Parts: sequence; structure tokens; C-alpha cells
Amino acid sequence: MDAPGGDLEGEPESLWLASAEDTGYPALDRDLEADVAVIGAGIAGLTAALALKRAGRTVAVIEAARVGTGVTGHTTGKVTSLHRLAYTELDRIHGTGTARVYGEANQAAIGHIQRVVAEEGIDCDLHVVSNYTYAETDDALERVRAEAALAARLGLPSAFTTDVPLPFPVKGAVRFDGQAQIHAVKYLQGLARAVHGDGSFVFEQTRALQVHDAGPGVVDTEGGSVRARDIIVATNVPFGDDAFGSRCRPHRSYIVAGRVDGPPLDATFISVDEPMRSILTVSADVGAGGRNYVLVGGEGHPVSEAGDTAGRYNRLAAFARDRLGVNNVAYRWSTQDNMPVDGLPYVGLMSADARHVYVITGLRKWGLTNGTAAALMLADTISGRVNPWAAVFDSNRATPDSPATAEGTASPEDVAGAENDTNQSGEASPVTPDRITLAPGEGTVLDVAGKSTAVYKDADGIIHSLSAICTHLGCTVEFNPADTTWDCPCHGSRFAVDGTVIHGPANRDLPPGPEHLPESLT
Repeated sequence: MDAPGGDLEGEPESLWLASAEDTGYPALDRDLEADVAVIGAGIAGLTAALALKRAGRTVAVIEAARVGTGVTGHTTGKVTSLHRLAYTELDRIHGTGTARVYGEANQAAIGHIQRVVAEEGIDCDLHVVSNYTYAETDDALERVRAEAALAARLGLPSAFTTDVPLPFPVKGAVRFDGQAQIHAVKYLQGLARAVHGDGSFVFEQTRALQVHDAGPGVVDTEGGSVRARDIIVATNVPFGDDAFGSRCRPHRSYIVAGRVDGPPLDATFISVDEPMRSILTVSADVGAGGRNYVLVGGEGHPVSEAGDTAGRYNRLAAFARDRLGVNNVAYRWSTQDNMPVDGLPYVGLMSADARHVYVITGLRKWGLTNGTAAALMLADTISGRVNPWAAVFDSNRATPDSPATAEGTASPEDVAGAENDTNQSGEASPVTPDRITLAPGEGTVLDVAGKSTAVYKDADGIIHSLSAICTHLGCTVEFNPADTTWDCPCHGSRFAVDGTVIHGPANRDLPPGPEHLPESLT
């Protein structure tokens, strides 16, 4: 049985969400029509919605929770086209031309975000900074030199440097100037304000149930339907089509945010050496004890290989203390991204047969720029304009049979292995001890009358039970004590302890478990 995560440092909440105001857009409670329906109020969905509204379309954004509470609300806040060693990887798999387009699209996304912040007056703590991919070993240094040279040939703002403004020694780095960092949730809330009104809408607490690709298309929700000529599915993991399960791998990452006494670092960083560490500092008005926070991210893994979640947070916290002078960890959170098989996001029609339904997925951990670029591609396509990057990111492109696995890719073998190595039969846990004792904050999966049952004891000692069968494709969920969630190891769905979906591809909550639990459960 997993130990509870109560001994971990910090509140289990994203710093971005903790330091942002709540939103209060209404839930959809009627049928309506719009030119475009957008499912998902994250970076991709809201960027596309605003671009389309500016192009004269009416838009209805449908969000199952609240604006910015999904993957974008759990990001690092980096707005950069330097994605570790992405250009070396893309040049190897696809060639120099594709690597150049990828860089152009992400550079354009940086400029777009900066313009929107200025034009809409969005207070989101945007700071222009340099971003570094740094090396601590000789082997990593050679790879950094090669990446810097390649990126410069591609026309990107790249330079190799040994002057890296970190408080610990490194050998050198790729530096991209003119990058940025933002408060991601405040930015999304600003986008939502700009979208809502004048015939366009943002609906929260509205879960999409089904998408119909017709003329016009229809999105069915719990409270009504939206009829629209075009539909954009921008939910990180595509809603309504499981085909991308073979082209992407769900990948989980972790972040801790700790207070520091000194001034913030005026740059953002990511390591080449393993274990990978992502670093930036931010100022945030939340809590007591100072405004400056260091964010350290890393410890990523396929969702099928969860391992010791508490240990992952503790290793990040130790790095923050030992290397960056963090006094104490104030917040910790995890997030999931869809990693594409060939290293490129998927942007375009949902399938080769689709007519009106479009998708954005596979943003490879760099959603603020890749998601923005993808949204601009679809806004152009729907508006009848030719986009210079769309062909490279085409969602229906042929993918390589077996590209080398790298930071931004998932090999087809890895995708298949993640599914084959986990229980997709829905069978109950094979062993039920004679006596099961749960401490507050603990959860486990039991066989109760032949049914796989997720059992959790809350802080008041009350035991709650749910079906342990994921509502996506029937895998058995596992308890995550550090994040206090029920996680599906097959395709990445996550559920709160009350069964509510917090991350797709599942779009239905876990149903209640048996009313009568074993007397041996205490």
C-alpha cells in the first residue's frame, strides 16, 4: 500500500492558481449557435478563440472546469523557442527545413503573446528574459555547442556562452535572447475576458460529452448543445477520438516552488544532463514570508511508470535547497503532457475523414509557445488563409516508423508498451488482505464482491469508495498519495478522490463504489 503524501513539503497546488483570482463564467444551460466551438480553455483553445473573434467569427469556448485550471495552469511559465535540444532532435528526424519551421512558429508565438498582452492590457507579469539550456558535463557541453550552432543557422536568436547566470558552476549553455516568462493563469484569464462578449462566450463548468462532425458540427454538453460550422478540440489529450493514443504518450512532470530571500534570477534555465532540471524565479503575491519563488521542475516519466511520487518531489526540493538557496517549499504540483511520436505537435483536422472538427495535441511540454503557434495555424485555416507552418504540423501526416526516443518524442514501441504493461481488463486487485488498515490520506484498490474498488480515507477518518475502473477504456486506476488523486496508468486520465475527472482522455467521473465495504477495512 502506498504511503500518504502528508509528510511532503508545500501545499499541493500550483503557484499560478494559488496567486490568481477565481473566475466565474456561467455554465452552458441552453442550446446556442456560434461560428466556432472551442473545447478547452487552456493556452491553445483561448488563443484560437481570440484570434478567430478578431477575424470576425463568433466563438463559444467550453471548459469542463475553470479557465486555466488544466495543463496550462500547471506550467512553468516559460515562453521560449529554446526547447532543450529540440533542434538537434528535429533535424535528425525530419531534416533542417522542418527544424527551421518549428523554430519560426515558436518565435512567432513569443511575439504574438507579447502583442496580445499589450493590446488587451493583460496584467500577467510578463518579463522579457534570456533562456538557457545548460551543461554540467563535457559530453553535455558538446551537445550544447552543436545545438547553439544549428539554431543560429536556422535564424534563431542563439549563441553559445560560458557566462551562465546561475548560482552554481556550469560549463556552458545555449542562450536565446528576447524570450519571456509570464503568469500563465493570469494570461489565460485575460484572453478569456477578451473573448467573452459581443456575441462570443466562455462557458465554465461545462463538460463536453460528444462531438458530431456534420454541417454544421455539434458539441453536446451536460447543459445544452453548441452548433458551429467548425469545432476545435484543444483539451491536451484529444476528446472524441482515440486515434492519437498511438501517436502520443502521456508524460507526467513535477514542479516545486520555494521561497527565496534574494532577488529573482533574470533568466530561465533547463539542463541537458540528467536528471533534467528546469529553473526560473517568479514574484507572486500569495501567502506570507516573501514574494520571490524559485520554481524547479523535472522528474518526468511516462504515466505508466509512476514509481515513488513523493520521492520525486523530495528530490526536486533537495535540488532547490542545495543549489538555489530555497528556504522552504511552499507549493508542489504535477502536470501531464502529450508527447508526440515524431517530436512535432499535431495541428489540423481530427482525422483524414474529418470535415469540421480540428485538433491540437502533442505540445511536448512547451505548450505556451507550441500551443499559441498551433492556435494561430487553425485560426488561419478556419479563416481561409494559408499558414506557412501548417503543413509541417499537419495532424494527419505520416509518422516515422521508429524514430529515436528523445526528450520531445515517444517511440511507437513506448506507446504500445505503456498500454500492454498495464491492466486494461478492469479486473480487481488480485490480493485482498484479511485486514486492511488505512491511515487518513491513504487509498488503495480492493476486490469488493468481485468488483475493483478504489477506497480512500479522508482527513476526518471517513472512508470513501469508487469504482476503480477508468471510464475511458476500462483500465484500473491507482492511488497517487503525493497528489491525492486516482490515476490511470494506461492513457493518463486522472480523477479527484470524489471521482471527478481532472484530466482526460476520460470525460466521465468514476461512479460510486459498493455501499457495503468489508468489515476488515478500518
